[in-house]
Amino acid sequence: MLRFMPVGDSMTIGSAGEHTWRYRLWQHLCASYGGPFTFVGPREELYDKEAGTPTSLAYADPRFPRAHLAGWGEGWLHMAPLIGGAVREYRADVLLVSLGLIDLGFYTNAEQTAENVRAFIAAAREARPRIRMVLLPVIPNVRTVSDAPFASQVDLFNVLLAKTVADLDEPRSPLLLASPPKGYELDGDTYDGTHPSASGEHRIAGAFAAAMWEAWGIGQAYTAGTD
Repeated sequence: MLRFMPVGDSMTIGSAGEHTWRYRLWQHLCASYGGPFTFVGPREELYDKEAGTPTSLAYADPRFPRAHLAGWGEGWLHMAPLIGGAVREYRADVLLVSLGLIDLGFYTNAEQTAENVRAFIAAAREARPRIRMVLLPVIPNVRTVSDAPFASQVDLFNVLLAKTVADLDEPRSPLLLASPPKGYELDGDTYDGTHPSASGEHRIAGAFAAAMWEAWGIGQAYTAGTD
């Protein structure tokens, strides 16, 4: 049984009524991966915007393994202290990580965020020395259009993330830097300039799927959808 743990912020946890990219990736793997697999993690909930809390289970389709380690407003800063315990308890084999926008927007600069990436990787490996990780670069949001200093920090962090992956990659515990979601556009692939619409969910799932297929032979090439 291959155990995937999605780790992320509001784009990964999703909110009430959404499918999430986690669901889209699960659909893809069901159709393309030949072995048993599941999603694991300490959380299952979506974010409830009306309550302002991550307490909803109202998925657009709840019929999939909904476990994850994602939180609305959480970033590398928040996940680095949690990842070791989560990996150890749920015996994750592959981490699918999409983090950084919140860090850069509210908590840490690009260099500090990159240090938290290193702490995260170290903690995950301490808990499970052969763990594999796929890291998604920060997807620019609407703020990068009007806030040039923020956009520069996003660009710098993505450069530092690539360097971190190159520096820390090792055969026993490989790291993959996924390519940015192909064709991702704020107007069509988000509903508010940040959070993915249905087509955005497919594109994010496709970025993770492509990385694993090309590097590890897991699954197949992703067939994009918009529903």
